[in-house]
Amino acid sequence: MPLLIRPIVQDDLPALLVIYNHYIETTAITFDLEPKTLEQRQAWLESFGSSGRHQCFVAVKEGLAVGWACSGKFREKAAYDTTVETSIYIAAGEGGQGLGRKLYGTLIEALAIEDVHRAIGCLTVPNESSVALHMKMGFAHVGNFHQVGRKFGRFWDVAWYEKAL
Repeated sequence: MPLLIRPIVQDDLPALLVIYNHYIETTAITFDLEPKTLEQRQAWLESFGSSGRHQCFVAVKEGLAVGWACSGKFREKAAYDTTVETSIYIAAGEGGQGLGRKLYGTLIEALAIEDVHRAIGCLTVPNESSVALHMKMGFAHVGNFHQVGRKFGRFWDVAWYEKAL
């Protein structure tokens, strides 16, 4: 069965929760510290529309969601509304197959026809694969914040990337 990339639907949430909780529990890629519940992730799912600035696309392989790329609010103040923060997560074992490029490409294509001026990627570093993906997708590194997150008993740096849309 070929890979399908489509907008997120309610039935994707359990599989996406497993993916996200894996990253919470085993990596510093997200600064969430405690696994999420389906109820907690429901509000996240409901923040996306089929159009507009905040969208989410899911990669489906053999009927199962194996990753997503999404855009959300960058900052609370209204002047930031045309800037979005992007995120991408791929299930363990599914990386290195071009899935990230396909997901991010779909998201960026969708955002390019919306009232979005900039996309921002915020990456915990080191994270070679995410840095490479952002560079391949046309994001530019704009700076680092040093030791701004503490997880697993150590401090982590965060690199910021932006893409003009």
